Amino acid sequence: MLDINYIRNDAARVKEFSKQKGYTVDVDGLLDLDDRRKNLQQAIDRLRQQRNQIADEIGAGSGKPSAELIERGKRIKEELSGLEEELDYVEQNFYMLLKTIPNAPAEDVPVGATEDDNVVAEYVGEKPDFDFEPRNHWEIGQQRDWIDKERAAKVAGSRFAYIKNDMVKLEFAIIQLVIDTLTDESKIAEIAKKAGLKGVSAKPFAPVLPPLMIKTELYDAMDRLEPQDDRYKIEGDDLWLQGSAEHVLGSMYAGEIIEESELPLRMVGFATSFRKEAGTYGKDMEGILRMHQFDKLEMESFTTAEAGIDEHLLFVAIQCHLLEALELPYRVILKCTADIGKPNARGVDMEAWLPGQDKYRETHTADYMTDYQARRLKTRVRREGGDIELVHTNDATAFALGRTMIAVIENGQMSDGVVKLPKTLQKYMGKEEI
Repeated sequence: MLDINYIRNDAARVKEFSKQKGYTVDVDGLLDLDDRRKNLQQAIDRLRQQRNQIADEIGAGSGKPSAELIERGKRIKEELSGLEEELDYVEQNFYMLLKTIPNAPAEDVPVGATEDDNVVAEYVGEKPDFDFEPRNHWEIGQQRDWIDKERAAKVAGSRFAYIKNDMVKLEFAIIQLVIDTLTDESKIAEIAKKAGLKGVSAKPFAPVLPPLMIKTELYDAMDRLEPQDDRYKIEGDDLWLQGSAEHVLGSMYAGEIIEESELPLRMVGFATSFRKEAGTYGKDMEGILRMHQFDKLEMESFTTAEAGIDEHLLFVAIQCHLLEALELPYRVILKCTADIGKPNARGVDMEAWLPGQDKYRETHTADYMTDYQARRLKTRVRREGGDIELVHTNDATAFALGRTMIAVIENGQMSDGVVKLPKTLQKYMGKEEI
């Protein structure tokens, strides 16, 4: 959430960007509650001071306290109880309204009302030129016995699949490529240099296998619990199935103070993730494009405030590097205010070219949250001078493995349904095609 002082100092700007992001907020009501909260706290502090003075007088006396002193103590206790109850009510409503205020977008975020207002920043790579009608991954997957949705539907329902044979090996090859890249300091330095990012740390990523469930409090603090209709709740427990690894990586250091010498703290997490994908129909139901269960490799990092934006740009550069390593044509999308998301200050998508669908489809997203998540999570950094500040958080897709395999299969397909592998994957697969 945002700092209340920032909201108070520039209420008009907060109203403006909240509207641009598509959120209806009550900034004036929030500031009124903040005033009431401060006034109540001041009154409570005065009464507590008076209560302590009476206690001191009683303690200093040698005999029974006077009836007047006892009566004053009772009145203060009753008044204090009423004010504390009122403060509790005001604070609940204050924080409820404060949580509705979205993060402020960065200056270069395009203003837009829908995702149609997103800006294509760059096209990279050449689309494959086939001398046959390219097929979609689902047709190839059926032919090669890589995907079985019928039996998965029998066992688990719609939007699940058994992934089999060479497609399983393909997923693990992609995972290994990412781990080898992100844990190599020299490779991180090379990517940063190519992107023109001077002074950015080349610290490698720590590979992490996180828990696949998250408590309500931390999911809400991450501001990733909404929309709840898209999330899976564990019946009878205060737990949800996470919808992406950054949900359980970003909350990992909640309530902790990290030493500045440990930053940037970078992780790459693998998680089987779960989303209901409510309200999505049509051709996206075919194949494995939109599933209730899917595997992802996600990058997460904690930095100081001044390093946050360059970290975001590094994550974007890593995504470009990984897509190019798989020889996939793609485009870079600068997301507009209405599409970046409530906790995001900036968002970039990567969309790979899918010949079987004759369109670009999202495979990656990179999110910069500034200190918006850290404020509720209470994740802080102790600077070298001793000051304690909120960290800045970034998360970004390394690979959404299902969609990445779709792109590899559709771009590498040959007329007989055999798929030629990118060179970077051939060493992991032990062959040139599948």
